[in-house]
Amino acid sequence: MNKYKLSTQEVVLSKNPRIKILDTIIDVLDMNQTIDLVDKYVQKKIPLHLVGVNADKINELNTNNRLKQIVNSCGIINADGASVILASKFLGKPLPERVAGIDLMEHLIKLSEQKGYSIYLLGAKQEVVEKTAQVLKKKYQNIKIVGIHNGYFNESDWPQISEEIKVKNPNFIFVGITSPLKEYLVEYLQNDGNDGVFMGVGGSFDVISGEIPRAPKWIQKINMEWMFRVIHEPKRLFKRYFIGNWKFIKSVLWERIS
Repeated sequence: MNKYKLSTQEVVLSKNPRIKILDTIIDVLDMNQTIDLVDKYVQKKIPLHLVGVNADKINELNTNNRLKQIVNSCGIINADGASVILASKFLGKPLPERVAGIDLMEHLIKLSEQKGYSIYLLGAKQEVVEKTAQVLKKKYQNIKIVGIHNGYFNESDWPQISEEIKVKNPNFIFVGITSPLKEYLVEYLQNDGNDGVFMGVGGSFDVISGEIPRAPKWIQKINMEWMFRVIHEPKRLFKRYFIGNWKFIKSVLWERIS
């Protein structure tokens, strides 16, 4: 159970408009608004769990009450999926745009370089997270990466990881671990007194490090990035996108009807 309590300041910061799609809360924020709001959390030193939801995530939330509770209690919940944007319009409560997790991560890293914020990378294989740190240091010469840790550990290792993050005291902790373990870990780290901005970034470390290619810009613009990903990782993603998307569409239709 999430024991983390919202402070008075945090409640004020989270007063931006919100909608619900299939019992999942989503903030009505575009990319720039999200970056500005996250920056306020950092400046005021208020803990934040920043999460993005797509059709697959919303499907998962409706079968996992613990995960739903964690996600719906996050300070910022972005729409990270074209299908969620389309669903919001269909349901008459339109969201401004998709806030892709990997793009938001890049923007927050730029912000960190500009303002001297520190970063911790947590997740992926050891060689991948090391390569990610190298690529980011080369691209952003003034970046402050204060620590890295791979994503291969047991729950018994969580206290040790928590202590390491406390010592490093980063402003941003980017977490590249699969859901729902990612959300459970962030909940634990926050309840244990870690005060930075935690953001789940999915497979972004694999993309940044060059392990997995990202769709070209023109494919992103026509909202077909998901198809590009399925083509490159069919075994892992076919069921998620083809079966999961149909499940999401049926649920949205039922919500509209009812």
